[in-house]
Amino acid sequence: MNNTFRLVLIGIFVAQSLVLYIIEGLLPVPFIAPGAKLGLANLITVIALYTLPKKKDVALILFLRILLSTAFAGGINAFFYSVCGAIFSFGGMALLQKTHRFSLFGVSAAGGIFHNIGQLLVAACIVENLHLFLYTPVLTLTGTGTGILIGIIAAFTLQHLKKLPLFKRLKTFS
Repeated sequence: MNNTFRLVLIGIFVAQSLVLYIIEGLLPVPFIAPGAKLGLANLITVIALYTLPKKKDVALILFLRILLSTAFAGGINAFFYSVCGAIFSFGGMALLQKTHRFSLFGVSAAGGIFHNIGQLLVAACIVENLHLFLYTPVLTLTGTGTGILIGIIAAFTLQHLKKLPLFKRLKTFS
């Protein structure tokens, strides 16, 4: 992949994930557990995971999105929650994808679960109370549900991206 094409693609993915992050902040989500989100920005992470040949590029997209979103709309606590959740989520998704034993839906659902576990770890450290882990079953259910939803949208999107001449250059689609 040409370096210019790679940089443009990373920029597009970062911009898309920022837009989804902003849209998600505007959506009321009363039916999900307190503190849980849909994870719309993670849609771009899943799509990048399945389209880009280098996982370090996916990690860069994720880090840039977190850095920019917390610079614009968050604080230092939001940064720590996001980074820890992202490390767990991305690490789990990359490992599960590499095994080739999990579908895109399973990888995405696991990403939602791992993200919540990473954020619970940060919260437990901040408030110095391990009882926060009693919230794990609720967050596991919401992470699974939102992860599957993101997986469905990602599968649909990837199916259509494969048709674009620009994406035919990527080795992941071959």
